[in-house]
Amino acid sequence: MPTNTSTKGFDKILEDKKDILSCFKEMLSGIEENSLSTFIESLNVNDKGDAVSDEKIIQAFGIYFQLMNLIEENAAIQFNRQLEKNDGISAIRGSWGETFKGWKEQGIDQDKMISIISSIQVSPVLTAHPTEAKRVTILEIHRELYLLIVQNENSTYSQTEKNAIRDKIISLLERWWRTGEIYLEKPDLRDERANVVHYLSKKFPLILEASDLKIRYSWLEMGFDPGKLKHIEHFPKYSFGSWVGGDRDGHPFVTPQITKDTLLIHRKEALQIIYNHVLELAAKLSLSSKLNPTPNILIRTINEYAQLLGDKGEKAVNRNPYEPWRQFVNLIQLKLENTILGSYSDSKLFYRSSSELQQDLKLIRELLIEIKAEKIAEDLLFPLERIVQSFGFHLAKLDIRQNSEYYEKAISQILQKSTLTDTDFQNWDEEKRLAFLNKEIASPELLTNITISYGLEADNVLDYFRVLRDHNILYGSEGIGSLIVSMTRSVSDLLMVYLFMKETQLLGTDLIVAPLFETIEDLDNGAQILDEFLDHPLTRKRQRLLQDAQEVMVGYSDSNKDGGVLASKWNLYKAEKALSEVGRKHNINVFFFHGRGGTISRGGGKYHRFIESKPPGSINGKIKLTIQGESISQQFGNLLTGTYNLEMLASGVAQHTLPSAQSNESDYPAETLEWLSEKSMQHYKSVITDIDFMQFFSQATPIDILEQSKIGSRPARRTGKRTLKDLRAIPWVFSWNLSRFMLTGWYGVGTALKELKEQDNDGYEALKKSISSWPFLRYLLIQIETNLLLANPEIMKMYAELVTDEKVRNKFLDLILSDYEAGKLHIGYLLGDPVDIRRTGQLNALNIREKELKVLHKLQIDLIREWRKLNQENDPEKNTMLLKLLHVINSLSGGLRNTG
Repeated sequence: MPTNTSTKGFDKILEDKKDILSCFKEMLSGIEENSLSTFIESLNVNDKGDAVSDEKIIQAFGIYFQLMNLIEENAAIQFNRQLEKNDGISAIRGSWGETFKGWKEQGIDQDKMISIISSIQVSPVLTAHPTEAKRVTILEIHRELYLLIVQNENSTYSQTEKNAIRDKIISLLERWWRTGEIYLEKPDLRDERANVVHYLSKKFPLILEASDLKIRYSWLEMGFDPGKLKHIEHFPKYSFGSWVGGDRDGHPFVTPQITKDTLLIHRKEALQIIYNHVLELAAKLSLSSKLNPTPNILIRTINEYAQLLGDKGEKAVNRNPYEPWRQFVNLIQLKLENTILGSYSDSKLFYRSSSELQQDLKLIRELLIEIKAEKIAEDLLFPLERIVQSFGFHLAKLDIRQNSEYYEKAISQILQKSTLTDTDFQNWDEEKRLAFLNKEIASPELLTNITISYGLEADNVLDYFRVLRDHNILYGSEGIGSLIVSMTRSVSDLLMVYLFMKETQLLGTDLIVAPLFETIEDLDNGAQILDEFLDHPLTRKRQRLLQDAQEVMVGYSDSNKDGGVLASKWNLYKAEKALSEVGRKHNINVFFFHGRGGTISRGGGKYHRFIESKPPGSINGKIKLTIQGESISQQFGNLLTGTYNLEMLASGVAQHTLPSAQSNESDYPAETLEWLSEKSMQHYKSVITDIDFMQFFSQATPIDILEQSKIGSRPARRTGKRTLKDLRAIPWVFSWNLSRFMLTGWYGVGTALKELKEQDNDGYEALKKSISSWPFLRYLLIQIETNLLLANPEIMKMYAELVTDEKVRNKFLDLILSDYEAGKLHIGYLLGDPVDIRRTGQLNALNIREKELKVLHKLQIDLIREWRKLNQENDPEKNTMLLKLLHVINSLSGGLRNTG
């Protein structure tokens, strides 16, 4: 949700803060925590007294920060509501109203608009990464509290009613206080899957419905023809995805059985959602044949279905005499029941796919329109049709991701059981790999035998490909997402997947094999790899199944860890541009799967600005992107916030798709940005490759605590080695952010800009002139500045004191602070107006938290020092201290919001 609130909006936040803190303190007093209540007011660590323990301070501030997040979310919603009320729906940045107004001013006709809207495809993919530290129970308490805060604003309520609401808030705060937040046991995949399924089945159907209303009313407010935006065929297409139970890259617990179970759980949930909607439709579609003409085709279809379904079909019809529309829905309900049971061999008795159900629903709609009952069709049929269109019988597509090195090991193990003398596939050169893979893929003979065990990796790969095959045979490929290859470094990495598909009879399906380009080097080589892959005979043959589309995933995390923020963003931009051009060369529609995280370092940021910043011609009407960890609850936990975010995604894609949105890039200072990218990466790499860097990083940040955390099922390191390369990008970013360096979001940029000004002032000024016209450059600099604002030199120095070697400490601290000051100075100059004018919302949100954050940072530093000492001595008290540290991390996460 946007943080840009007016002065009046900030005044509301302060007023709401005062009210909610009053409730919080009253709750604490009620449970005899008066000393803690007093401490929250004074924030004087040196004067807390014996009655206020560290644990209670940590818990109190953890709740305080989350209360502030709820208050700010509500304020942002109210701000947008007031803005719309005063200035119209087009005043909301990133909204459909803004898009429609822009199109209208450009002279785009309504039929063209509908053509664009209906071609849009938006695919949010939920992932469970170790950044969401809050338990589901706490998320539910958040929801209850938010609703009470909103209720309390109702000016029609009497004082008695407001007092009752206040009492409920206090009671809820006490329940929260008495409920543990941190995971005492590491959550397993089933916990994470249950959480994701909760959002997919309970949150997104409501968000989808609200989002459709938003686009419909935005269309009407513009004065457009209501008849042109009426049926599901006119609306953007949404599909949802998940990685939980399918993403096995470095995750040993994602077994073939987990994948099988997940696909079936998704199917069960989707069918139940649809079934409930069908029951509701049957209850409401009560048109009488005595009052309404009954089309002959409806009568024929009812008779046909009733006969096929036997006694049950006859009973379904007889339940509602003279109500043919309801009779037909009863029969649909019966077929759905058979589909859910899944025990019928005759395909006419159940729905083989969601498209068959869509046909029946469309028939009802068309027949209602035929008898002039179009309003009833819109009211009753549209929501159900939309649910079936968006969730199908699969709820979400489960992507299957695996690392290329894992596939290499699997093939080597298979070859070791063959007659070949050289079985070390992992060390073959690319030419030898390609010759082998092409020969085996083309051969009618199978390389593997189901009766043979080849080894851990090979058996695992073959088994989960067989799971996909069996699911596809039974239910089709609707619920299976892409086969994503992490660390794609050559075309043979993709052909390895073809080999396993051939071994499991999957080559004839429409499953997409997608490369994932992650590091700077891989992004640079991506276009050549994709060119070779699209030119491969089997890829060309399979394109008919894939409707001439090719998914390419790009990673924001590893490229950032690899080269720093500026080099990462610039190389992603260049790669997306080059990869799109390769697609056009092959007449293939390349669309991108953006592997974004919650933080700016990992690609996070407001959706409409993110899409605006993409290279012209790189969206192609479709976007797929990950929503990770804490971002799921922040962006989609609240109905209004979730509706806004889904609207920004779809509206942003629509704006980017229109040809007039494709600007002329020749005017942009690309060469200057290339120079800056290389320079910033040099400075960044000179630090992270320094011989003493790991000592500084390991001691100045809580990375060792994060590796012990209980907030995700996935290990913090891919193989367990204690190296920077092996460390996952999430704990890498998380640790720097928790210590307020925010290093991954800005380091290297300040020094590079300083050198540019000194060596090429014309190029420096050209950057400044291009900011208003080049969305990518503006977005890049604003994001870097955001991280500089979140960083805190005073707190950095406090954490640096944990570094035991003074020379090492001073060396890195001097480099970091020098780049920090240069970054603030030069980015501030390039963006123009003073930061306190441009970034009021950001600064207000930070200032309202900073005192409390500082208390927690001081506590964390003291606890880290003590825990490391106990850990070194192997003192059993270290486990108690660790739990306390995990509580601090949880509380700081709430205060800083996006941490991983």
